[in-house]
Amino acid sequence: MLRKITFWLIWLGFTTYAFIFAPPDQPDTLELIKNLSTGQWQGINPLVVALFNIMGVLPMIYACLVFIDGRGQKTPAWPFSTFSFGVGAFALLPYIALREPNPEFIGQKNTFIKILDSRITAILLSVGAIILIFYGISQGNWSNFVQQWQTSRFIHVMSLDFCLLCLLPSSLVGDDMARRGMVDNKALFWLVALVPLFGALIYLCVRKPLPEISNSINPQQKPATT
Repeated sequence: MLRKITFWLIWLGFTTYAFIFAPPDQPDTLELIKNLSTGQWQGINPLVVALFNIMGVLPMIYACLVFIDGRGQKTPAWPFSTFSFGVGAFALLPYIALREPNPEFIGQKNTFIKILDSRITAILLSVGAIILIFYGISQGNWSNFVQQWQTSRFIHVMSLDFCLLCLLPSSLVGDDMARRGMVDNKALFWLVALVPLFGALIYLCVRKPLPEISNSINPQQKPATT
């Protein structure tokens, strides 16, 4: 219960700050979002470009955890994971707060789960993240970014969203490791917990394939009675 309350308080605090206390919206925000989404990056600080695209990588990292976790949950995972591609932690925090411990994966992996469970998917996400981070750091204008962070609600909240998403994977990785028989690897868990972004990517790259359990009773379901 304390875990659930903590995540709800984080969600409430983040939402309140984003809509009340963050810097105001700028007149060109919608135009900026449109240009970032369509690849028209000329004149946009590469740090902003990199951050915007990383905010597509992070929901994919969570998708590789959440859709598998959701198989045994009363609360369906797909709406939260899907909306996270648009609003990040605003969508994922409620799922993390609502979910129950789920150390088993029941049933067979469908094609979608196989893609999310694939090491190739994890490697592609890692390569994409490395390229984006290198591009942003090497080409970006930090003083301009700080100025935008102080004056633009979109840049400000997106940056905080990035930081929050980098801190939350450990809330899902424990059960994911249990499903794969990796609970004894404490060093890997702490790597995810303490190393933002790349800890989770390393975990996805090295985790064992997800076993399929077909004859177990889902812990969220009661056995049928006659």
